[in-house]
Amino acid sequence: MSTLGARAIAIAREVGGITILTGQVLRALLPPRLDGRELVRNLHRMGNRSVPIVALTAFFAGGLMVVQSAPFVNRLGATSLAGWAAGYAVLREIGPILIGLMFSGRVGANNTAELGTMTVTEQLDGLRALAIDPIRYLIVPRVLAMLIMLTALTIIGDLVALVGAAVVARLVLDIDWRTMYASFATNLTPHDFFHGVGKSVAFGASIALSSCYFGVTVKGGAVGVGRAVNAAVVAAAVSIMLLDFFITYATA
Repeated sequence: MSTLGARAIAIAREVGGITILTGQVLRALLPPRLDGRELVRNLHRMGNRSVPIVALTAFFAGGLMVVQSAPFVNRLGATSLAGWAAGYAVLREIGPILIGLMFSGRVGANNTAELGTMTVTEQLDGLRALAIDPIRYLIVPRVLAMLIMLTALTIIGDLVALVGAAVVARLVLDIDWRTMYASFATNLTPHDFFHGVGKSVAFGASIALSSCYFGVTVKGGAVGVGRAVNAAVVAAAVSIMLLDFFITYATA
């Protein structure tokens, strides 16, 4: 029981710390006075370099949805619904979750490691000694960059996944391109697309804030940085699944 209680207190402390950091970020945005070069640098570093791996994963995720539905499509002869089944799953659930988890593992973990290294080498204390606010100079540009780039990557991944679904449907089920396009256009609505994009915004905020929090609160040198990276990835994954459940439940 004592171990369980200590763990519950630790989780409450971390949730409280992330909430305080969220307040500090929002306060730093009023009025918005950002370091433009730092924001652009983070946008490039976090977004452009993630496009190839996101596109590759999304392509096969879309194809996988078709492969999974192939037995039912063949049994029922419902080729006109193959595009809807793949697109609905990708746009509303698979795309945002899969890309969010990949973004957390690649960008979020790297962000925690960078901030953690700066913390243990006292570079953040150096910024404060120079009267530079680390929240405004380091954290806010990273949070905004993650929000913007995860949303953009989700949109790109959705489009690539639909292409992947059409390609695999043509190769595996011999479904014509025009049939797949008609299935997408007829059965999917803009609401399905924006539902997934809205989730990516929430996932981006949770990844950004948790990765920054564990980075700036790291203790214990290089070993502590490793623990902080692990904690940030786990926290982001848990928050993504919780947010997905509550957003889906609230909008169902």
